[in-house]
Parts: sequence; structure tokens; C-alpha cells
Amino acid sequence: MHLYIHIPFCESKCFYCSFTSLKKKDFEKDYLNALMQDIKHQLNFFKVDKNSFKSIFIGGGTPSLMEISFYETIFTFLQDYIKDNSEISIEANPSSSNLSWLKGMKDLGVNRISYGVQSFNEHKLKFLGRNHDQKSIFMSIENAKKAGFDNINLDLIYDTKLDNTKMLDYELLNLALLNISHVSAYNLTIEEKTRFAKKFHFKKNAPRLAKYFIKGIENLGYKQYEISNFGQICKHNLAYWQGKDYIGCGLSAVGFLKKQRFYTKKNLKDYIANPCFREVENLNLKDLHLEHIFLGLRSIVGVDETKLEPLEKEKALFLSKKGKLVYKNGIFYNTNYLLSDELALYINT
Repeated sequence: MHLYIHIPFCESKCFYCSFTSLKKKDFEKDYLNALMQDIKHQLNFFKVDKNSFKSIFIGGGTPSLMEISFYETIFTFLQDYIKDNSEISIEANPSSSNLSWLKGMKDLGVNRISYGVQSFNEHKLKFLGRNHDQKSIFMSIENAKKAGFDNINLDLIYDTKLDNTKMLDYELLNLALLNISHVSAYNLTIEEKTRFAKKFHFKKNAPRLAKYFIKGIENLGYKQYEISNFGQICKHNLAYWQGKDYIGCGLSAVGFLKKQRFYTKKNLKDYIANPCFREVENLNLKDLHLEHIFLGLRSIVGVDETKLEPLEKEKALFLSKKGKLVYKNGIFYNTNYLLSDELALYINT
């Protein structure tokens, strides 16, 4: 079993961000109480046994804004449900994760940290609405290593209007200095209800640059295993791609069990008032089948031939003969994740 916990609070809203994030405004105590009710209820609903969680991921928002005491309450309750070799990740910002906080999280059992960096370039950081500078990035990574973290991720954003080969080379040059285990590189998306909404010219839409950046990351030794992820495989993220069951707790969190997806409240006061509420989406076999194809082709998971219809398998074999897929031991693997959606649609339609 896998668990996602959402911490919705942020110091400020990044211009591109569509995730649920709010300023704290003294809601921490009420939110923690609601979150604990939510977690306990979901463990019962999912019938989670002791030592069952293979991974826990605390995302946001900005989880590093919360004090250690906030997480002590959560981990004290969860300790009997966590396996000895569980991957426990938390997201952090360079501006809000000092050495003391990092040591405290490591002492609680967190063993993977994910930094929302997005860029090393000062001009690009301001363009994206980030509240840190380049110096704080290097200091944060250094502090994480001092605190005992050897599984460190760094998020980067590309395909902005500022990106060209010179900018991407600058990102790669700085990335090469860090000696970390994992990189996430996200193609900028223009989302509604963000500062970037409808500003489509802020996105470059340059597949050539995407290939250039991906190749550059791989040349640094980070092997791509998902459309946006490179390096030491994140067990939690891979569970999503494999269609595993997972619990989602917290504001705007999502969970999945067998053929159902569960959504919590999206308004903070509504969530605090009724944290155990779930809107249920029932998925039919066709929905699950399509997800298997899409997710498999976006990652190293691949697509199992036994789950394909005869015509779908015929199309997949055709793609493998054309060098677009690799067919091995009954699994079709994608060789170019940038084409994953197009390949999935071709197979499924």
C-alpha cells in the first residue's frame, strides 16, 4: 500500500502552479486535526495492516513550511504501518528547509527529499514566481546531505519562453555540480486559474529543445524511467504508473482502490469541517484498460501484451517492427516518452 499526504500551505503562489496551495493564516492546528481524522478513517476504509506502507509521499504546497512537531504527530501514529524499507519522501523549498528542519525530518524516518527548484537561472526563477535564488539551492542540497539524506530529487521546469540551448546548458552545468540521485524535469503547462493562464506565448512548444534537455540529463548519468523522471527510481511515483492502490489524505488529495478513485474536498474550510468525505469516481474496465496503456507507455512499466485486444496487439507489434516500441518477454516498452500519448492513442483507437 502507498500513502500520499497533501500539505496545502505555501509562502506564495508560483505563477504556473495549479496545485491547491494557500497561505497558512493560522490554520495549521485545525488542518492537522482534520488530517489525522482523515488518515485514521482511510486506514480503516482501505483495511491497511501493520507494516503495509511501501511508500509515503508528503507533497504540497510547501511541506517544509510546517514545523517538526506537526509531522511528529503524523509519524507517531503511522509508525506501526511503515515497513522497515519504506520509501518516505517529502517536498521542500530551498527557502524554507534549514539544516535543523532537515535533521528533524530525517530523525522521523523521512529518507527522500524532493526540492522544488525549477531553475538555476535568476531571471527564469523570477519569471516563474519562485521565492528563492541560486545560492539557496546549493545551500539546501548541502544541508540535506549534512542531515544524512542520500536520496535527493530536484525539480526543474523547461519549455518556457526563456529557454534555448544556452539556457538549458546553464541548467545542466549547475545540475552536474550537485551529485544528487534523482531529477524531475517538467515541461511547462499553461493551466487555468494561474498567473500564466491564457498566456500561451509563455510556453515555447519546442520538441527539439525537449529532446536536447532530456539527452543532456541522461548524459549526466540520470537514466530516464518516466516521461519526466530520471535517476534512482521513486517507488511512490512508480506505484502510480503501475496502477497500484494508494491512499490520498489532505486537501484536494486523490486515492485509488481497485476500480474507484476518491477525491477529498477542495476548499480548506470544507475539508477541515468534513475531512473524511470522498467524492467517488467509478472506473469501468475500458477506463482502466486505457490507463494501463497510457501509463505503461509513459514509463518503464510498459504494456503487457495479455492486456491488449487482438487489434491493439497487432498495432503494437507493427510499432515494434518500426522501432517505435521494444517488444521483450511479452511486454511492449516505449523508446521515446515524448511520443507516448500519440502511441497510446494509435494502439487504442
